[in-house]
Amino acid sequence: MTEMLAATGVVKTFHGGDGADVRVLEGVDISVSSGEMIAIIGASGAGKSTLLHVLGALERPTAGDVRLNGARVTDLDDDALADLRNRSVGFVFQFHHLLKEFSALENVMMPLRIGGRPPAEARDRARELLVRVGLESRMSHRPAEMSGGEQQRTAVARALAMRPPLLLADEPSGNLDHHNAESLHDLFAELAREMALGLVVVTHNRSLAARAGRVLLLEDGRLDDNSGSMGAV
Repeated sequence: MTEMLAATGVVKTFHGGDGADVRVLEGVDISVSSGEMIAIIGASGAGKSTLLHVLGALERPTAGDVRLNGARVTDLDDDALADLRNRSVGFVFQFHHLLKEFSALENVMMPLRIGGRPPAEARDRARELLVRVGLESRMSHRPAEMSGGEQQRTAVARALAMRPPLLLADEPSGNLDHHNAESLHDLFAELAREMALGLVVVTHNRSLAARAGRVLLLEDGRLDDNSGSMGAV
């Protein structure tokens, strides 16, 4: 397996409203390989979303080292970092953020067109992904015409459009009912295996965490292996 993501000694500090520094992450270490699914759990406010943003290069670490697909984040200027992020990381959030005026097919095509892919190539790739996530009959539907589960599957397809080696998901089933959540959980596990993705998911859902090869608990700014106990989910 190839290492898709490696973070060592990651620290993240924010400036509080009172002028004092608030340290959210305190020396986080994590590595993710191709085909591996990792769940990060922890109490609300523990910094799980912040960690995901740092791992996905949406935010720079205050200290420590993050390498995405072999490239060191701190070595890159903003433009180079944005290019690396766009090529290497797909994001799925609790809210799908689909463009409401566009169809499912057009939403999945969007990152490809922004990336300069020809229309025919973008359309073929979008169709391929929507078939893979079980939406072959919903391609022409706009978000308002789809269920919550279908919207989130469209968001997953969009996140994979540029063939990123790493997929990061933040509470992806948080707004779904049990049936749609379970279907989405199965999809994540299948995609990690089939596409050799490195997959990191932040979740409070025990069922989703149970599908991961490793479960890591974020507590007091550090990650610890929690695979033997799901009590903190």
